[in-house]
Amino acid sequence: MAERSRTPQAAQAVLQVRDLHVYYGHSHALQGVDLTLQHGVHAVVGRNGMGKTTLCNAIMGLLPARRGSIRFMGEELAGQPAYKVAARGIGYTPQGRRLWPSLNVDEHLRLTARSGGAWTIERIYDTFPRLYERRHNSGGQLSGGEQQMLALSRALLQDPRLLILDEPTEGLAPLIVTQVEELLATLAAESDVAILLIEQNTAVATSISQDVAIMVNGRISRVMPAQQLAADRALQERLLGVGRHSHEDSDLETAVPAAGAAPAPEPVAPVPVEDERSEAAAPEHRPSLVYVPPTRWSSAAWREGEPQEAPPVSTGTESPARPFDADPQPLYREPLTPLDALAGDEVYVVGTFDTKGEELGFIRERIVDRGLRVRTVDLSTSGKPSSADVPPHMVAAYHRRGAAGVFTGERGSSVAAMAEAFAGWIRRQRGIGGIIAAAGSGGTALATPAMRSLPIGVPKVMISTVASGDVGQYVGPSDIMMMYSVTDVQGINRISRQVLANGAHALVGMVKHAAGLRGAPGARDKPGLGLTMFGVTTTAVQQITALLRDRYDCLVFHATGVGGRSMEKLADSGLLAAVIDLTTTEVCDMLMGGVFAATEDRFGAFIRTRIPYVGSVGALDMVNFGARDTVPARYAERTFVEHNPQVTLMRTTADENARMGDWIAGRLNEMAGPVRFLLPEGGVSALDAPGQPFHDPAADHALFDAIAARFQETANRRLIRVTHHINDAAFAQAAVDALHAITPTTGSTERASRHAVF
Repeated sequence: MAERSRTPQAAQAVLQVRDLHVYYGHSHALQGVDLTLQHGVHAVVGRNGMGKTTLCNAIMGLLPARRGSIRFMGEELAGQPAYKVAARGIGYTPQGRRLWPSLNVDEHLRLTARSGGAWTIERIYDTFPRLYERRHNSGGQLSGGEQQMLALSRALLQDPRLLILDEPTEGLAPLIVTQVEELLATLAAESDVAILLIEQNTAVATSISQDVAIMVNGRISRVMPAQQLAADRALQERLLGVGRHSHEDSDLETAVPAAGAAPAPEPVAPVPVEDERSEAAAPEHRPSLVYVPPTRWSSAAWREGEPQEAPPVSTGTESPARPFDADPQPLYREPLTPLDALAGDEVYVVGTFDTKGEELGFIRERIVDRGLRVRTVDLSTSGKPSSADVPPHMVAAYHRRGAAGVFTGERGSSVAAMAEAFAGWIRRQRGIGGIIAAAGSGGTALATPAMRSLPIGVPKVMISTVASGDVGQYVGPSDIMMMYSVTDVQGINRISRQVLANGAHALVGMVKHAAGLRGAPGARDKPGLGLTMFGVTTTAVQQITALLRDRYDCLVFHATGVGGRSMEKLADSGLLAAVIDLTTTEVCDMLMGGVFAATEDRFGAFIRTRIPYVGSVGALDMVNFGARDTVPARYAERTFVEHNPQVTLMRTTADENARMGDWIAGRLNEMAGPVRFLLPEGGVSALDAPGQPFHDPAADHALFDAIAARFQETANRRLIRVTHHINDAAFAQAAVDALHAITPTTGSTERASRHAVF
């Protein structure tokens, strides 16, 4: 090991990390890391998956820190973008080198060189003669050792004060490893640069560093002298090996901690995880519990005062996927972050920067010119280098299988996986003022699921080549503004310049308007009340709104499939204080194949949010089809009413009503909030009344009896039989009385103060 010639700076540490926590989605990767590098070389060793690369990326600003401090020469880095971190004097050679295969050695160096630094291209060639010999060869033509030399040179040309090296000897031949080891020792001894060395090769780590930090399960378990670790082979096997002691590392959590390290969290008891649909179910209907022991991926391991969360466990009984235009969601879904907690003033410009970088950059400039802050997010799946503030791998980490589940090499699956990852990523952001994207069909499918996952009221603009057609599959129940691009989103020309600028300026107006509404007088004067209505229940809803308009801002939704999803979207967004779900007819179409179908997640928002819920069976006497000739042949002998040339209504049977009643009651049983469900025994729609074509008391009572048979009454959940027809004034009053019973005046006022109303 070369002797160090420079004197340490005792007054100030080059790098100081304190209580650093980093997550990949719910995965708690770094759990309170503490690390200090005063000078020279400090090695961090550990097995794969312990968090070493995550630590590097967090220091460099490539991953956001949830909590903690990262100080470089006394200045805070946490929260800074990667380019600002690098500009402060930190060089980084990532694991895998990440060279451009199409650029030759000389082009790599000239691209990264800065004038006036201690390291020049000439000095690089003097230090690495082999690179000079290979200066005209592309990055893809170099050997592993040559690639590592080039990656290191690229970092040195930034004239760093701190050099972070992630696995610099990985995959190298022993002779090359020795050369790299000697080079790093020389750099530490002769250059004014400190080195944070991430290594699995214990021999290299201990030969050139003074101290070695051991990383286990996202924490620095201990810091020890390098010579002590180098001399104790048994200790190396126990801490870092994969031999017979590899299963015994659990005691490292209580090993001698690093100086100044935060105490490890207390062990957490095993977490009971059950089918998400069974929270309020009776014991006989509950599935068996599955106990999942806590790990470093447990998101609540360090959150003070918050209950332990457990990931959903598949029961193998999930319903098959529905068509894309049905806005499919899993049976379990996190409640959306309320708008007030999410909203801010930063605009997200998102898309595939590998193919649409010029166009997205143009949009960004227009928004910046109007005085708003912008964050660019790259959804590319090509693996090309990214210029965005948030590169693709950061987004991909939020896929349920991690980045490996996104970058599969197959375009179709990669796009679908990135869309899923982006939706997961964006749900965990805060301070979102608005979001805008520009794309063709693939990019539109990438961006819009995440837009749909945001609360109603967050401005959303999608400039797309497919925006002039049927956009239901992209918009769903959300408030996305689809804007036709006219020309393809490919280059800036006289048409695209105007269209893209119009979209950017439209978003700016929305963001500034939304910011002005927040906190404005009158924005919270009445809580929002959601109601569902069909033509055949219009009279009932009109009477209810007349009785409640002084107390609530009544928002009526047409029960056409997307209408119910829109109402539940508002509930998930925190924009409804209560619901009168009078018209649940979408369940008919879902179970019988009609055109106005709900999804399997119908009622899910009320299960998740637990807001006061009053419901009924409005229009469950009918299934909706298109024109008469579109009705499936199996229904040919049924009773029909042609509502208009485009809509045909079919009367449901007693058996079908029993199926619907059982399904609805099962969902009601999952609601833990206050529930009142009303059964109008005089009829469920305008067509289900004496003298009307769908009047069938026997079928209605099959529905009522099925609901009553499965419905589980509690102090908070009641089933109410009303002798009147659903459109009678007495029934409207009964619905209003039920709402008042579960939302007393004081409670309503308190809820109104927590929900924005538009």
